[in-house]
Amino acid sequence: MRFGLGLRVVLCAVFGLALPVQAQHSPVVVELFTSQGCAACPPADRILETLADREDVIALALHVDYWDYIGWTDSFGHAQFSERQKDYARARGRASVFTPQMIVGGLDEVKGSSQPQVMGAINHHLGRRAVGPHVELTLSGAPGSEMHIEARAPDGLEFATDVFLIRYKDAETVEIMAGENAGRSAVYRNIVTSWRSLGTWDGIGRFQHSIATDGPEAVVVIFQEQGHGPIVAAARRR
Repeated sequence: MRFGLGLRVVLCAVFGLALPVQAQHSPVVVELFTSQGCAACPPADRILETLADREDVIALALHVDYWDYIGWTDSFGHAQFSERQKDYARARGRASVFTPQMIVGGLDEVKGSSQPQVMGAINHHLGRRAVGPHVELTLSGAPGSEMHIEARAPDGLEFATDVFLIRYKDAETVEIMAGENAGRSAVYRNIVTSWRSLGTWDGIGRFQHSIATDGPEAVVVIFQEQGHGPIVAAARRR
């Protein structure tokens, strides 16, 4: 339902101890805009569940709050996530948003409940990882300690990027008592709990930033072309 608006990438990530692990490709970031109160969303939530544990995909569930009026307040919903979805729409010259929507790689918009569309977009991005901006991204530091982020583009970038730090909860079961999904017991995966900016990077020289990452939630770092453009680098530490 719609509402009015109101690459080849090289990745080094650290998992476990502070020893760098070299990965050949950056994962494809998939953002699902969903809501516990949206009758059309459960099929999309199930598709995200199939993506949640893939190493070549970083699947993120962003629960919006604009469905809350219908009788059920989404326990994961946040106005910030609704605004991010609206910013994507504005950047593309549109005046409406809908759920469930998936945005793949910061670029492709698809119906979140359509498995052929979702998988087609993901496979397209996986197939194009050998082209595009070359960014080396490293996360270092043991889990639960200060994490150091370092990025460089050997050939430079022709645009600036926004740098984001995302935390997400692995899974939670919710008993929905009202609204369009009343009576449903739903399992949600990769539930985004915070999305914060770490500033910008001009793509020249080296980006470096250290930040505390206490707690059990997974950590994701994303470099995205400013103006809600393509995601050019991403790394995760579970």
